[in-house]
Amino acid sequence: MKRFIIIGLMVLLSSCDIASVANKKINGVSFVASRDSINNTHVTPVINLQANYVAIMPFGFIRNLEHPRITYNSNRQWFGETKEGVQQYVKAFKTQRIRVMIKPQIWVSRGEFTGKIKMNTEDAWTELEETYSGFILDFAKVAEETQTGLFCIGTELETFIDHRPEFWSELISRIRKVYSGKLTYAANWNEYNRTPFWNQLDFIGIDSYFPVSNLKTPSVESCKQGWESYKPQLKIFSENLKKPVLFTEFGYRSVDYAGNQPWESDRRMNAVNLEAQLNATQALFETFWNENWFAGGFIWKWHHKHDSSGGEENFMFTPQNKPVEVLVEDWYTRY
Repeated sequence: MKRFIIIGLMVLLSSCDIASVANKKINGVSFVASRDSINNTHVTPVINLQANYVAIMPFGFIRNLEHPRITYNSNRQWFGETKEGVQQYVKAFKTQRIRVMIKPQIWVSRGEFTGKIKMNTEDAWTELEETYSGFILDFAKVAEETQTGLFCIGTELETFIDHRPEFWSELISRIRKVYSGKLTYAANWNEYNRTPFWNQLDFIGIDSYFPVSNLKTPSVESCKQGWESYKPQLKIFSENLKKPVLFTEFGYRSVDYAGNQPWESDRRMNAVNLEAQLNATQALFETFWNENWFAGGFIWKWHHKHDSSGGEENFMFTPQNKPVEVLVEDWYTRY
């Protein structure tokens, strides 16, 4: 841990020329559901990170990309993915003054990309709309009952949206009738600029896996240069819609080429590179956290058993027990 503290101090000194505070941000973590309930043992590490928000993510499951029926709130699921589990998680965090976004997500069998969900018949599309509405509206009601301040209506569903835009507009209207908080949608990084319903929502939500560097160990500067291809368009998009951008997911794996295809979760990419994760994450903070049109974000992802999560040998996304955790705490403390 001493090594992490030293690296963290180096990061802090290297970024001291950035203004300490622009405005209050959503400094969030994407909190992974578990088979168990949670308590202060699991909440305290989130507090120590200086996070002020968590995304709680109940899952619905479909058999394949052409299957229209979503299964959710099942006794075969982990507790944290169910309605009862979400209610318990929200209470545990709100008791400790951590705000919550409920972010229902779909898992396709074998981990296929949700953005490619596409039905082959009109009847199948109608059934998908019915089952998705049930899934989302049930958790929107949970969000209202628990007085959760932010609700995400979907995650990376671009083909579904492209083919059924009227359904989505109507679904948002139905959500507004049962939920009184703020709404967003988690668009994939290459999807947000054609999502048709931002004017009905409160935040432009983006899962921010933009490719920013093709270097094995990208420097902070190379990643910041990579962001120059995207940041101006994001700013203009936000200003034109008069809505802030929220990174509904952000983060990098601790692997070689972390900034090249940041969405990639293939476990065959297993060459641990803590510096690549650290530099890419620092560049993201330096690029966005001081911008008034930027609302903040939720780092991907955070496991409930902090002491046994992540670590120096871990090559996945979590910042836990890695040098990047010190970096995130530093930036969350400032905002």
